[in-house]
Amino acid sequence: MPQPGLPKLIATDLDGTLVRSDDTVSAFTHDVLERVRAAGIRIVAATGRGPRLTSLTRNDVRVADYLVLAQGGWVLDQAESRYLRQARLPGWVLADVLARMESAAGPLSVMFEALEHDDSPLWGDFDPTWRYPVTIEERTRAECLTGDVIKAFARSFELDVDELLAIARRIVPPDVATVTQAGLEYVEICPAHVDKGTGLAVVAEAVGVDPADVLVFGDMPNDLPMFGWAGWGRVAVANAHPELLAVADDVTLTNDQDGVAVYLDRLLSS
Repeated sequence: MPQPGLPKLIATDLDGTLVRSDDTVSAFTHDVLERVRAAGIRIVAATGRGPRLTSLTRNDVRVADYLVLAQGGWVLDQAESRYLRQARLPGWVLADVLARMESAAGPLSVMFEALEHDDSPLWGDFDPTWRYPVTIEERTRAECLTGDVIKAFARSFELDVDELLAIARRIVPPDVATVTQAGLEYVEICPAHVDKGTGLAVVAEAVGVDPADVLVFGDMPNDLPMFGWAGWGRVAVANAHPELLAVADDVTLTNDQDGVAVYLDRLLSS
């Protein structure tokens, strides 16, 4: 159960958790986050979004002290405007991971995130199932794998995302790459030892906060590592994936009902 008093640091996922289904963050949520920060509690946005979406992330969490991006692989100190972590996955390692997955799951549609500047394109073949506006730079898979990438998105033509994730978890060793899914119908392939838990650990070390003093919010399997890492409290929104609901200390309202803000408003008022 969440601890008495207040946490020293709050980390929240964005899409599906803080951000509503229409891709907006309510004025109520912004107001509550400002009150949280005014109370001296640090705020961290912990998201699967890569650094190419930094401006969007800043707009969604305006008072964030740190941004944990790309599933934990990139950690931005907002005050200092510098990265504390910039992890990349070698192309030859990713090629091996994709070969393992396709040997077990069949052909995959794959897009690659390699560039970090704002609004930079993804590489690969455009997939019509992608729900967000994005620019795709057409490249062959071989061309995409010639260098390091931030992460890759893989979708099966036959299996749903949880089935593909189960296969990937079984056949991809964690010391080779990290595999997860964030609700986009894609498995995401990241560098080994990269997840939201290890990303938040970088922040905690930088500010001198113990994991026992951290409260986290999330909705999808990519939030499991930070749920396992944080000790003050782990809260899922009501629309969360069953895997996350199973390990949550508490459940708040859905993202469309401003569940994170409602929870924090009550916490500040208690």
